[in-house]
Amino acid sequence: MTTQAPETKIVEKSKIACDGGEGALGHPRVWLQIPEADGYVECPYCDAKYVLKGGAADQG
Repeated sequence: MTTQAPETKIVEKSKIACDGGEGALGHPRVWLQIPEADGYVECPYCDAKYVLKGGAADQG
């Protein structure tokens, strides 16, 4: 059985909130700060990866 890869989202602000995005099936809302040097942060609950647009980790 294979596991699904975590979701990657491109965001425009360095401070974001993640709640799992599935309503009652999600997780508690957490606020995450994207470090400028890394350009991304991963949610400790759902492993979603948030990449700051134009930041160090932005490939586009």
